[in-house]
Amino acid sequence: MSEHPFNVEKYHEGIELFNDVEFFEAHDAWEELWQEYHADDRKFFQGLIQVAVCLHHFGNGNIRGAKKLFISSTAYLEPFSPTHLGCNIAKLIRELTACCQEILDSTEEFPKIDIIPDLIPEIHLEGFE
Repeated sequence: MSEHPFNVEKYHEGIELFNDVEFFEAHDAWEELWQEYHADDRKFFQGLIQVAVCLHHFGNGNIRGAKKLFISSTAYLEPFSPTHLGCNIAKLIRELTACCQEILDSTEEFPKIDIIPDLIPEIHLEGFE
């Protein structure tokens, strides 16, 4: 029996999909959690969803969408830093920033920027069952 007021399996499923670079599917898993859950962690899940959508857009060349989702996802996650529910938020934001730095620095309206696979962040839970 889970001690958490949300579906821990869905949380883990989203993380596994995210780490497998299945960002749209990770978004779906976490969105299911987000829709069912209406307490403080809801904004945390929304931040994770938006990180996944940011990277999904980036991988598909939707740079404007990726930049917009980078900004909103980090705004949702920052209040939960440095760690929350086993997720090292500070590290995730740092790695996401490094991954998206070229997008953030670009002043072009429609830049052509490719995601660098080695910079794509992963989530590894620490001390969370």
